[in-house]
Amino acid sequence: MTIYIALFRGINVGGHNIIKMAELRNLFHTMKLTNVRTYIQSGNVVFESEEEEGTLQGRLEHEVEKTFGFPVSIILRTSGQLEKLIQQCPFPVEHLQEGESVHVAYLEEEPTQEAIIRLREFESDEEQFRLIGKDLYLFLRKSIRDSKLANQLKTLGVNTTVRNWRTTFKLNAMAKEIKKGR
Repeated sequence: MTIYIALFRGINVGGHNIIKMAELRNLFHTMKLTNVRTYIQSGNVVFESEEEEGTLQGRLEHEVEKTFGFPVSIILRTSGQLEKLIQQCPFPVEHLQEGESVHVAYLEEEPTQEAIIRLREFESDEEQFRLIGKDLYLFLRKSIRDSKLANQLKTLGVNTTVRNWRTTFKLNAMAKEIKKGR
C-alpha cells in the first residue's frame, strides 16, 4: 500500500466548486481507498491505495466530476515524495522573518525550460523560486496575495496547486501517522 496525498486545485475558493470534506472522505471510502483523512477546506486528502499514481489520478478526477458535477485537477504525491520535498527545501523555513513565507507549487509535470525562463522574469529580491523536479518552492517576503511571481505560475503551462509550508508540513505529519498505525 502506498500513502498518497491528493492536492485539489480550485475547490472551495470564493464560493465556487464547493465540496464538503465529509462528502469528499465518503467518496474516497466508496472508491475503496483506505485510511482517508482530510485537512482544511482547500482539498487536501491523505490516504492509502494499491493503485499506481497515473491510474489513480485519472480515476479520482473522474469520480469527483461524476459525484460533484464539475471537473477538478488533482495532483498526487506519495508520502515518500512529500518527505523528500520537505528535506530538500532550499529556503530557510526555520528562520523566516515576520512577513516572510515559503509556499510549494505542486506541479503535475515538469515545465519546459522556456517556461522557467519566462517565470524568472518575475523574480526579485522580494520573491524567489527554486524548481526541484515537479515541485516549485516560493520564498516570499510579502503576502502571497500581492505576489507577482505567484500570479505568474499559470505561465508554466502545467497544472499547479499551491500550499503554504504549514499545510505541507501538516500533510507530511498526517502521512507519518498513517505509516505508524500500520
